[in-house]
Amino acid sequence: MPDNLGTFLSVLWEGVPETVIATVGGIALTIVASFVAGLALLSPSRTVRVISRIYVEGLRGTSEVVQLFWLFFALPILVGFQIVPLWGGIIVLGLNHGAYGAEIVRGSVQSVPRAQYEGAIALSLSPAARMRRVILPQAIVEMIPPFNNLFIQLLKSSSLLSFVFVNEVTRQGQAVLVPLFTAQSFTILLLVLLIYLVLALIITAVMRLLERMASTRLGRRPSEQARRKRVTGAV
Repeated sequence: MPDNLGTFLSVLWEGVPETVIATVGGIALTIVASFVAGLALLSPSRTVRVISRIYVEGLRGTSEVVQLFWLFFALPILVGFQIVPLWGGIIVLGLNHGAYGAEIVRGSVQSVPRAQYEGAIALSLSPAARMRRVILPQAIVEMIPPFNNLFIQLLKSSSLLSFVFVNEVTRQGQAVLVPLFTAQSFTILLLVLLIYLVLALIITAVMRLLERMASTRLGRRPSEQARRKRVTGAV
C-alpha cells in the first residue's frame, strides 16, 4: 500500500462534492429537458416538433467539449457576462444529455400499446389526462433502464468540467496530485476510476429501485425489453 494513500484519498475526496453536485444538477436538468423535448417531438404542431428536433440534433451532433468551451469562452465575449463554472457545467451536461433523453422519452411513449390510447379515449379523458394518467405511467417503466445508462454517461462526462477549472475528482487527481507524485500516477488514476465506479453503482442502485417501484405501482414486473436494455446497457 503506498505511503501517500491517505493523502491521495483526502485530496480526491475534496473533489467529490463538486462531482456529485454537477452530476445531480445535470441529471435534474436532463430529466426536465428530456420530457419537454421528448413530448414536443410528439406534438401535433409541426412548428413545435421542428423546434424540438433542432434542439435534439443540434446538441447531439456537436461536441460536448466545444459546447463547454463556447459557454465559457465565447459567450462572455458576446454578452459580457461570465457564468460560474460549476453551474455552467451543469447547464451543458443537462442540455446535452437532455437531447439524448428526448429520444428515450419519445420512443418509450410510442412503445405503449395502441389499445391503451383507445381505452383512455373511450373513458373520455382529455389529451393531457390521457398522457398523465395512462400513457406516461407505463412509459416511465420503459424509460428507467436507458435513463440509468444516460445518467452514468453524464457522471463520466462531469470530468470534462476539469477543462474549465472546476475542482472535481478528475481535476484533483490530474492537476493537483499527479504533478506532485508523478511516480505514483497509476495509483492516483486508479483511485479516480474507483470513485467514479462507486458513484455509478449508486446511480444504478437508485434507478433499479425506482424501476421496481414504478413497476409495482402498475401491478406488473418490468418488461422483458426493459430488462434487456438494463443488461446490455453500458455502465
